[in-house]
Amino acid sequence: MKDASEPSNIVSLSQRLDPSSERGGALLNNVRDVAGRRLQILVNGMFEHVDDALFDLAEKAENNAAQMHYFDGMREVRKRRPMVERGFLSQVSRDLSEFSSNYRNNAGTGSGSPLPIGSVELSLVADNELEESLAITSMIGKNESRLTRDLFAVNQRLSVIYGGIQIDDGSNPVGPSALSQAFRQAMRELNAEMRVKLIIYKLFDRYVLASLDELYQEINAELIKAGVLPQLRHEVARGGASRAGSGATTAAAAAAAGAEQGEGAFLSEDEGAASSELLQTLRTLFSARRSGPESVRLPAGAIQMPSANELIGALSVLQSQAAISQQMPLRASDAIELAGEVQHLKEHLLAQIGSLRGERPSQVSTIDEDTIDLVGMLFEFILEDRNLPTEMQVLLARLQIPYLKAAILDRKLFAHRQHPARRLLDNLADAAKGWSAESDRDHRLHDKVKSIVDRLLQDFDDDLTIFERLCTELQEFQDISRRRAELAEQRVAESTRGREKLEQARRRAAREILSRIGDHALPPLIHGILTRAWANYLVLTILRQGEESPEFRDAVRFTNDFIDSTKPARTLDERRALRQMLPGIERALRRGLANVAFQESDIDRLLAQLHTYYRHQLGEPVPEAEVQAAEESTTLPIPDSIQPIAESEAELARSEPYAEPALDTPEMLLVSELKPGTWLEFLSGTETIERAKLSWISPMSGRYLFVNRRGLKVADHAPQELAAALASGAARVLDSTALFDRALDAIVGRLSQPATATATDTE
Repeated sequence: MKDASEPSNIVSLSQRLDPSSERGGALLNNVRDVAGRRLQILVNGMFEHVDDALFDLAEKAENNAAQMHYFDGMREVRKRRPMVERGFLSQVSRDLSEFSSNYRNNAGTGSGSPLPIGSVELSLVADNELEESLAITSMIGKNESRLTRDLFAVNQRLSVIYGGIQIDDGSNPVGPSALSQAFRQAMRELNAEMRVKLIIYKLFDRYVLASLDELYQEINAELIKAGVLPQLRHEVARGGASRAGSGATTAAAAAAAGAEQGEGAFLSEDEGAASSELLQTLRTLFSARRSGPESVRLPAGAIQMPSANELIGALSVLQSQAAISQQMPLRASDAIELAGEVQHLKEHLLAQIGSLRGERPSQVSTIDEDTIDLVGMLFEFILEDRNLPTEMQVLLARLQIPYLKAAILDRKLFAHRQHPARRLLDNLADAAKGWSAESDRDHRLHDKVKSIVDRLLQDFDDDLTIFERLCTELQEFQDISRRRAELAEQRVAESTRGREKLEQARRRAAREILSRIGDHALPPLIHGILTRAWANYLVLTILRQGEESPEFRDAVRFTNDFIDSTKPARTLDERRALRQMLPGIERALRRGLANVAFQESDIDRLLAQLHTYYRHQLGEPVPEAEVQAAEESTTLPIPDSIQPIAESEAELARSEPYAEPALDTPEMLLVSELKPGTWLEFLSGTETIERAKLSWISPMSGRYLFVNRRGLKVADHAPQELAAALASGAARVLDSTALFDRALDAIVGRLSQPATATATDTE
């Protein structure tokens, strides 16, 4: 037996190793060596199959051009393979070495975990890059889900040796996400068609990512041998490993809380206690309602109450009937009809048991009645929930019978937030929240939700794993939809940001020119050049070089010189000074106008008019008609695309953005608290309803940009415009709380009302 004073070699999750320490460094080197050796074997094996795959595709190509693409790809892969392999392995090694310091820096700046591939850190991309992002995102999600068990253990042990930094699937430097990112980076060495790259990504998925379980098992074995969390149980919430902010994170937090035992947990103690307390509250409230003066229950021995098996059997019959009616087209009256079905399910259930048994029971056991009533109230809430569009309320309300069966089969459904059936309903409601007919013209989301409802009605007997499978399927669908939407959303934000920068540059250019013109009575020729041609050059200079650049200062200086050149030159010195200015004016104009899309012929015609004007200024003989034409011409040789920036100070003032108003109304306070990601409902006209997510708040103008679930722009409001819409009811903020949590709060509130009110509600 070890002496109590002898130091232990076992490291628990509550302890932290300094990565720069001797022991921490040795463990990091072990992990890096294992990863490097395993990945080199895997990536070598993958490239051994690339030639064969591309050759097979070339033989089956539909035409010669496609065949040549594959043959060119084969040659490129043979030439660049060493560089791609070396780049991939080097990047993985760097990620392992630099992860700790990079993660701390990110945490210090508030940026959090590294962003997954295809996330919001995207500029405008081409369609082929979208294909690449979607392919990579798909294989990451698939493998994170498949590798949940081993990956969770690696996350926890790496967290210890990286100094206590919380690590999840997305930030693990040897996780599917990081490895896919590293391979994508290395693939930039390959100058091949996107169709060829997509084939290589599929092979990377098949021969590298598909074999990561062996890598993780070896890493876990090495760290267990070194005493890092040897007793760690590989338990996480099902399906949670690859979902940011869900199962893996919850399990990691729970494991950290209970690190003395070195065990992961499905629920934290606090969450379990809160759920138990909620269920106890509900049981007490249901019991109080049953003990009211109008409630009469027969003695338990007076009748034979239905067993759980009888309830499940009767519900299965009702479910089959519901599955048949689900195939019928939806009608506008379905919501009202369903509300009646939800409220009378208990009667239908007792009647069905009666037909199966030969005699109708008048009541069910207390616990079954509580479950039936609780599920019924949950679906009543769904049909009243303003967070859900009516079409989605109707679809989800069809799930009452499958969920009642699930609740009878597993009483923990209402107790555990991570119960698969509960997560599925929460995720369906979350997906449905952003649905509108306009944003789902191709019916992809509507059809996906309907297919899940159909399959539960048709396929769910007593195997609860169907909820987990459907939850995973819905999450994969949502991941792909979100990636597509993020790309479109980024384009919208970039476009809006570009327009605002342009407007800001136009206002700055207008201020510079109008403030210098001031009270000067300039000839139309000079005024037109300044407010149209030169103002546009100022705008371009601000956008390209910035307001502090030498180019911008030179452009402003020219404005002063150009205005000064219009002053009368009466004396010999004044004429000499004007002659000295003219070559510089001509050079500046030629250079500036060429930058704003002037044709050479237009520049020559404009300068010819200026020459006539300046000859007259210098007292040289010029025909009077020519002078008048040059001074008063309103048809300058300026392209129509070169429009005036601002003709007057009043016009400039009208174009200025609104000043930020005071937070003096509840609606303005609500607007100020909105965060990107919040969903709102907008009502335009009498019937058109659109749901939109707050995507971006402009740091320049303060305007709020809203997009639909596909990432396309829906609205763009100044803060006071949005506050006015909220005040008038034309806009409404949707609740971000999970459906189940909102429903249970509403049910507790309803049951807590006086008995008479509750009885009236349930009649």
